Amino acid sequence: MCNVRMIRTEPGLVSIPVKEAVYCENCTMVSSSARQRCGLCGSEQIVRLVHLIPEPWNPGPMPALAMAA
Repeated sequence: MCNVRMIRTEPGLVSIPVKEAVYCENCTMVSSSARQRCGLCGSEQIVRLVHLIPEPWNPGPMPALAMAA
């Protein structure tokens, strides 16, 4: 996967920009891919996640617990 940014110290937790995120129906994983193929298994059975989120996307204010960490 390209452009992976570690945001926490927990192993396996990564951030993928929504505009690059794809869900693969073949391997059931979320990855980033610039092409029309899964970044992990190469399948063409992908769904771009940006199309599932209504515009404008606004996550809102960060919860107080997350800001204290």
